[in-house]
Amino acid sequence: MRFETWSTSITTLGVDCLIVGVFEESELTAAARRIDQAAGGRLATLLGRGDFPGRAGETLLLTDLPGLAARRVLLTGLGARTAFQRRSWRKAVSAAVAALTRTGVKSAAFALERPDHEALDDYYYGRAVAELTVAGLYRVNDLKTGKKPKPAALARVLAEASSRTAAREVARGLAHGEALAQAAALQRDLGNLPGNICTPRYLAERARRLAREHRSLRVRVLDEPALRREKMGCLLAVAQGSSEPPRLIVLEYKGGKSGAAPVVLVGKGVTFDSGGISLKPAAEMDEMKYDMSGAAAVLAALSFAAEVKLPLHVVGIVGAVENMPDGKALKPGDIVTSSSGQTVEILNTDAEGRLVLCDALHYARRFKPAALIDMATLTGACVIALGHHHSAAIGNDEALVRELIEAGVRADDRAWPLPLTEEYAEQLKSNFADFANIGGRDGGAITAAAFLGKFTRGMRWAHLDIAGTAWQSGAHKGSTGRPTPLLADFLLRRAKV
Repeated sequence: MRFETWSTSITTLGVDCLIVGVFEESELTAAARRIDQAAGGRLATLLGRGDFPGRAGETLLLTDLPGLAARRVLLTGLGARTAFQRRSWRKAVSAAVAALTRTGVKSAAFALERPDHEALDDYYYGRAVAELTVAGLYRVNDLKTGKKPKPAALARVLAEASSRTAAREVARGLAHGEALAQAAALQRDLGNLPGNICTPRYLAERARRLAREHRSLRVRVLDEPALRREKMGCLLAVAQGSSEPPRLIVLEYKGGKSGAAPVVLVGKGVTFDSGGISLKPAAEMDEMKYDMSGAAAVLAALSFAAEVKLPLHVVGIVGAVENMPDGKALKPGDIVTSSSGQTVEILNTDAEGRLVLCDALHYARRFKPAALIDMATLTGACVIALGHHHSAAIGNDEALVRELIEAGVRADDRAWPLPLTEEYAEQLKSNFADFANIGGRDGGAITAAAFLGKFTRGMRWAHLDIAGTAWQSGAHKGSTGRPTPLLADFLLRRAKV
């Protein structure tokens, strides 16, 4: 895919398709009016007949309009002007790309009116055009044996820039947006693979492949004997019910100043979660292949850092296991010892992600992180609290949590803060161990974070619960690629790029 900027007259652009917006009540945008004037009022006539009302997400392809160098014009609905915001603009871009994938269009130029500059500046405009275009071209990596549909013809996309200064910012955004979308596609590919393919060993091999593709990445994989030497009793306890051996994957990118403290990203990599002895209900258990979405996001974020050559030191740590109900599986009532030396009473084996993460978080101490962020499809309680629109952001450092929330706003990959006060940790009290692995139904997403907080003392730490945002169910079942956009924006801002 080639991304470029354009600033010439819209009527002289020699592309296969021009993409312009129309508001509800058939109101033409400025670009659409210029096209209409060149075409002798053809758009106004068409809209006057009520053929295109301009509702958000609707499109209409027109061919061979006179007065234009372009062969086609795609009208894209922007919705009501009074409600025109960044979200409706993104919806219009996505609808346009989806429409183009059903045609033979090879080159297209965006001339969509956008919200005010404060809501969508030149850089974020370029980034969104590239991100949404690549995302729109993504196809699920299915294993169907039938004939595969041909890939979309679209290979060149131009984004409007009003000046040389704007063109530089738009071009920078296009480059970052393409890299971001490719990273998100990596997360989606890994998430969509079935659990019999995407195992802990597969994730480790994928990390090794990333290191081969990018010389700036170094990888280390800890196998089961190495995990035992590290005394990772919690992670190993989850894995003991499966025939699939566990792995701890460490992927490091050194792009910052020598000796600079790194940003450490930790991901939950439960490649399939049956719930263990505390078995999950059968309905939708197939979706538990997505329980490694945090791990996939870590690999995606490191690939993004390497692709855009961020001047930043970033370390990714993935705890990869499978949670199964074997005869050797962890049982409710068992007590296990973490690598930190703290003991945990297991009250529910389906609260396994925090057991994997706690050892991975403790392992992160050796890097003396400037910031430590974990991401995990951790709790159904988070979905009850926030639905599928926002990830939860919780941590022991308010400034770091705020950084993540602001990155999510800029990236259109939102997170919402939840409190983490000492009362929640009290729910984890145990009569037999230092604490239990669950704290009851009340505040379940927060007590899970409180559990992780016991292993992050003395570090600037934040936790992203992505249980409601990492994938979608139903007819469009599949990984969403979240929170890769949020993480990419966070790293970009940290790197001051």
